Amino acid sequence: MNEITLKPIGIVHSPLTRHSEAPIQPKYSEYNGEIEIFPEFADGLKDIDGFSHIMVIFVFHKSRDYELLTYPYMDNEKRGVFATRSPYRPNPIGISVVRLSAVEGNTLKIEGLD
Repeated sequence: MNEITLKPIGIVHSPLTRHSEAPIQPKYSEYNGEIEIFPEFADGLKDIDGFSHIMVIFVFHKSRDYELLTYPYMDNEKRGVFATRSPYRPNPIGISVVRLSAVEGNTLKIEGLD
């Protein structure tokens, strides 16, 4: 297998606009936002309001080049990119666990964005 294709199902609306604004670790995040699920996938949200937290898989859409060895934030030793939270990786995907505070139609209100 040489390629994997993902179909976007929504958009994360976040107050964060630069990598430097992201919290060091998710537990320190005070940022809230919304996930807008595209209408054709809205039925898939049925009963999601029964959960306190959800896992969000996303694309680092501003990520360009990557290096397999990188300096993590506040570290002076190079580490393997997979041992860091760097958005600059061979496949620019990330996973976050966020608190689900409300569901309004096809919009998920979330807390703890990183």
